[in-house]
Amino acid sequence: MDNDLASIQEARELVTNAYEAWKSWSHATQADVDRVCEAMAEAGLQAAERLGQMAYDETGYGHPLHKKLKNIAGSKLVWESIRAEKTVGVIHHDPEKRITEIAWPIGVIAALIPSTNPTSTTLFKTLIAVKARDAIIFAPHPSAARCTYETAFVMAQAAEKAGAPKGLISCMQHISLEGTQALMTHKRTALILATGGSPMVRAAHSTGKPAYGVGPGNVPVYVDRSADIAKAARYIVASKAFDCSTICATEQSVIADRPIAAQLAALMHAEGAFFCDARQTDMLRKTVFHPNGAMNTAVVGKPAPYVAAYAGFDVPPETRVLVTPLVKVGRDEPLSHEKLTTVLGWYEVDGWEKGCEVSIAMIETGGKGHTQILYAQDERVILAFGLEKPVFRILVNTMGTLGAVGLTTGLDASFTLGSGGVGGAITGDNITTRHLINVKRLAYELYQPPVEALQPVERHIPPQASTVEHAVESVIREILRR
Repeated sequence: MDNDLASIQEARELVTNAYEAWKSWSHATQADVDRVCEAMAEAGLQAAERLGQMAYDETGYGHPLHKKLKNIAGSKLVWESIRAEKTVGVIHHDPEKRITEIAWPIGVIAALIPSTNPTSTTLFKTLIAVKARDAIIFAPHPSAARCTYETAFVMAQAAEKAGAPKGLISCMQHISLEGTQALMTHKRTALILATGGSPMVRAAHSTGKPAYGVGPGNVPVYVDRSADIAKAARYIVASKAFDCSTICATEQSVIADRPIAAQLAALMHAEGAFFCDARQTDMLRKTVFHPNGAMNTAVVGKPAPYVAAYAGFDVPPETRVLVTPLVKVGRDEPLSHEKLTTVLGWYEVDGWEKGCEVSIAMIETGGKGHTQILYAQDERVILAFGLEKPVFRILVNTMGTLGAVGLTTGLDASFTLGSGGVGGAITGDNITTRHLINVKRLAYELYQPPVEALQPVERHIPPQASTVEHAVESVIREILRR
């Protein structure tokens, strides 16, 4: 049997097994669910370093230590963020509206995993799915198949030891487009949870199944004259360098308010930023992207000295990011697009209004609905950015890599960041366990029809009413007329 056929057959078997496991797990109590999730979170935490090293060895992206930290976030910290959430039985009651909400699991979830954050995303998705009483099957990126499978195995083993049924968590080993398509379109697959590049997300949305997909991030960072400049410099460089810029919410270009631009540049240089000249910037244009505009995977997730050497110039070994001064935004400037490596664009503008314009141009270039970062103390500027930007995460005075995924902000802890309708997604939320349950609602009568409304009437009751009760009564009367 060739790999494509083996992959298709594997997908079918995994879905069948997952569905049988889910039928059992869908009746689990809240105590059962929380015990299993606690065991998985602990197993993920204990394996964080090993899985991080595996991901680095297999993909060549980022830093093993940073991947370990992401695995800790994807396991223990994600679990802490959802631990108290009720996902079984009655989850909410509104006595005023007389509505009782009951959690209902979605079923079998097909989870697509990227090569840039394979192990942390697998840990995270397992926890939010099992917490919601769903089954989950992973389809890894081919270049991260082994580390994704091992992560799913760690979580499945922990879950089964804690009482979950076998087959609830599984991962494909025969990877092919045909197999992934078979997984997504199987009649027992209830929902697709897609994290990765635009082609992957488009494939998920084209199956006809419900899908949560995330678009690319092209995150602008505006630094206002009112900002804490030292903090901005420290955070921007640290965040961009973290795991060599493989998180989709990582900073892509700095937009510096001109009065503070020189000071910001000097402070960023002290933090390990190397400011390229025009020749070096042009060398990076030709290195980071192919002539057809596609990203050069040879430099994705690589340290700054490696990227510079690949481009053909040297930088100090302690360099953390390469900063490229730019003027244009859009098709004519490749470096104004998302760069999944340690290259950071640099623009200078006069005032926050111009900063708004350049930010929007960047977002329109490739990052609709995703994330904007802002460093400012002026609340007027902060609110203006919040009102105007077509994104659903506007991070104020914090790092993109950690803030967007909910580690340094109050956002839901997540490694799947929705980009909303403008970004081609169904939601702009940080995806978490509540997105993986359906909610049934018991709705009791609030407006009882008057006795006379139940009798045959001849006259017509006007639709206009001065109160809600009068309007409802009018509708009821009309419905009950004979």
